[in-house]
Amino acid sequence: MSLKAFHIVFIVASLLLCLGFAGWAFDNYFEGDRARADLVYGIASLFAAAGLLVYGKYFLRKLKHISYL
Repeated sequence: MSLKAFHIVFIVASLLLCLGFAGWAFDNYFEGDRARADLVYGIASLFAAAGLLVYGKYFLRKLKHISYL
């Protein structure tokens, strides 16, 4: 596996982790005691996921000439 392929897999895994954490934080906020920290964590995690998505697109566009192998 090339470094490019590993980097893409790592970005996707991090993106899914951010979305999962955001879902967990929002679930805690709406079902739990409505702690303000859970809402902040959920929103911050969504911003991090958006940043990872933008970075992933940038990375793919920048290294489109390099093989995945």
